[in-house]
Amino acid sequence: MDGPLPRPADASYVEARLLEALVEARLALRFLQEGIVRNAAGKALQAWRAYMAALLRLELDKLKASAKTEEEKRWLETTAAPRVPTTRMKALSNMLEDVGHAGLVFVTSTALDLHDYQHHGPDPDMDLSKYAGREEAAADVARLAAELARRVEALKGRVKWSDELEKALEEVKKALP
Repeated sequence: MDGPLPRPADASYVEARLLEALVEARLALRFLQEGIVRNAAGKALQAWRAYMAALLRLELDKLKASAKTEEEKRWLETTAAPRVPTTRMKALSNMLEDVGHAGLVFVTSTALDLHDYQHHGPDPDMDLSKYAGREEAAADVARLAAELARRVEALKGRVKWSDELEKALEEVKKALP
């Protein structure tokens, strides 16, 4: 997809964010192959954030219907869907689970653990990171990429599916360990 990312109100936004998720996941797997685990961890988080942005946009009407205040509805539309703040990813995952996307909180927790690992690296004392070593983090990067590919593929019937999305999905699947 060439050019700037479509705006969240555009019909092509979900497709663009899913493509971004797959490209980031593929980069994470490539970095793993090259032994660059901390960068792979960062790409895994970016892949998951892009996937969540797609889901937030896809489910925006349901999420707004369950919002308690007008301010929360506005926040979902103007901040949550386009930006997916890292500090609110667990809360947003819970909201998405409430509208039918089971198991997001656990994957989001892993993505956030990988984010910590990206910034702090291996931590034998596990004070700053949830990972004592590179191998544990690398295994979670690969698992997150596999889960992301599975979930994106499951959306085939709900979103506009392009050849570009199909190609990106196949590239991720081929790169999985």
